Amino acid sequence: MSQDHFPQLFAPITLGKLTLRNRIVSTGHETHLNQEGQIGEKLIAYHEARARGGAGLIVTEVALVHPSAVFVADPIRVDSDACIPGYRRLADRIHAHGTGLIAQLFHPGREMIASEDGTAPVSYSASATPNERFHVMPRPMPPEMIAEVISAYGDAARRMEEAGLDGVEVVASHGYLPAQFLNPEVNQRDDDYGGSLENRTRFLREIAADIRAKTGAGFVVGMRLSGDERSHEGLEQSDTLDAWAHIADHATLDYLSVVAGSSATLAGSVHIAPPMYEEAGYTAPLGQAIKTRTGLTTIVTGRINQPQEAERIIASGQADMCGMTRAMICDPEIGNKAGEGRLDDIRACIGCNQACIGHFHAGYPISCIQNPVSGRETTLGAPQPATSPRRVMVIGGGPGGLKAAAAAAERGHDVTLFERESQLGGQARLAQLLPHRAEFGGIITNLTRECELAGVEFRKGVTVDETVISEFAPEAVIVATGATPRWPRFEGDDLDHVVDAWQVLQGKAQVGASVVVADWRADWVGMGLAEHLAQAGHRVRLAVNGYMPGQTIQMYVRDAGIGRLHSLGVEVLPYMRLFGADEDSVYLQHIMSQEAVICEEVDTLVLCQGHRPDTDVEQTLRRMGISHELAGDCIAPRTAEEAVLEGLRAGRAV
Repeated sequence: MSQDHFPQLFAPITLGKLTLRNRIVSTGHETHLNQEGQIGEKLIAYHEARARGGAGLIVTEVALVHPSAVFVADPIRVDSDACIPGYRRLADRIHAHGTGLIAQLFHPGREMIASEDGTAPVSYSASATPNERFHVMPRPMPPEMIAEVISAYGDAARRMEEAGLDGVEVVASHGYLPAQFLNPEVNQRDDDYGGSLENRTRFLREIAADIRAKTGAGFVVGMRLSGDERSHEGLEQSDTLDAWAHIADHATLDYLSVVAGSSATLAGSVHIAPPMYEEAGYTAPLGQAIKTRTGLTTIVTGRINQPQEAERIIASGQADMCGMTRAMICDPEIGNKAGEGRLDDIRACIGCNQACIGHFHAGYPISCIQNPVSGRETTLGAPQPATSPRRVMVIGGGPGGLKAAAAAAERGHDVTLFERESQLGGQARLAQLLPHRAEFGGIITNLTRECELAGVEFRKGVTVDETVISEFAPEAVIVATGATPRWPRFEGDDLDHVVDAWQVLQGKAQVGASVVVADWRADWVGMGLAEHLAQAGHRVRLAVNGYMPGQTIQMYVRDAGIGRLHSLGVEVLPYMRLFGADEDSVYLQHIMSQEAVICEEVDTLVLCQGHRPDTDVEQTLRRMGISHELAGDCIAPRTAEEAVLEGLRAGRAV
């Protein structure tokens, strides 16, 4: 059936001695699921869920080939035989589902994020050329160290073959060490590894040769590259085409995996996990150029979150395989669902970056705001059927309530969800109205579909009170009533030209020509409102109660947003506390110096001051003596991620 729906995506393909059942790839991505640098049950269960769900190929996250490659605390290391047992267990579990397994081999060079003990490590690169993002000045690799690192790649590949993996992928993308040798702006060497194209590609060609010399026939060897680093002084598309054509002509490779961006700059790093403002499949032309120039089998990755998009890319000849990594973090079953034609049942990734790479950057295991089971397979796993089905009342149709209803119904309960508005979605309906956030509305579509599949009944336009509760007579109740805008007390808070973010987005406020956005949360709401109003032609001053706009959100989303605010001429005032307002001025206070900051000629003050929990229904249930579960902002206002996770737990608790 799969080839009937997506004939290109589900056509088998062969790499070396490995034949894959389809072209869906979970590309290498860091998970923070390793255990003291080794592959344990958490990481195995995570990848096994994707193999079980229909992935054709899984590429494991970066593993360090040499002691000088340590760039974060507690990384996976493959520089000794101690790694073999963990990888062998992983290979056995993945192969049991008919999925191929390849390991990424990695050296960051100058792209050092942290160290194992908190001190700044010595980083090595082709030359002493610093990077912009991490402000690292590397040490040039002496020739004997280059030889040692090249040999380390081959030794690591031998270990992966011994562990039973199908191949390895050398990470030469995103400005990491191999790309630093390729880039003439970074590589200033005057020996055999610098200068000419022949010399700058030598490092990678010798890595490939060393791997081939130390592994058997048919063992897959691939390389990952950035088709365009999209960075100041980064490799441009013409540079990469010349370099990789030369490498392909002089090294025996089975495939190239094409992405965009670079770790070396803030602008380039956005493409490591491109947010929702990038178009679906936007990197496909880069893949096509590499495929055409080199003739090698090509994987392309970058915002490919639906099988329809992957089919189009492969059918058009832009790539042979598609990386659908975040798509499978969101829905591990995407391969099976696509193969069976159940497209409406796919939980589509919305590119929010909040719990996947956002968790990684915060030092936590990755997950997904729509699918909290991701990364928690060993603790949440599959739901247990209810021993005695109950009549369950879920109050609130935002993300938390929808997830709670679906989770309870999946266990076999008879679930009815009550929503006072005529539409489901809660605050997600507002979030999707912000610039470059339209895709966030997909969380409503996806969670609603989960409820429909589980058999949840909806009652919209119903305000739940004591009478409604009594008449429904629930056997279990889950409250997910969300929150309302917080209006702090300040002098001038009753003036007509003081409005809140909800009123602006709902079209209930008249906004003047000159606006001050008072942003207490330093999240996407204040940034989004500022951008929204600036796009509409308003003069906007964004006063942030923090050191930068978007301080609390994932860095790629924040950094891209700050760039757009600058281009729109938004004046950013950091370290600001809202103090008061009058007819034409807003009074702020610097949170460190305590000095006054006055914004004059202000027509409208827009409050982005967070939210207050809506506890009315909870208090009613308490008066009635009815036990209940809580989920989301009605406990404490936070984000959709916490609401969905708590909704899942509440739905499984009843």
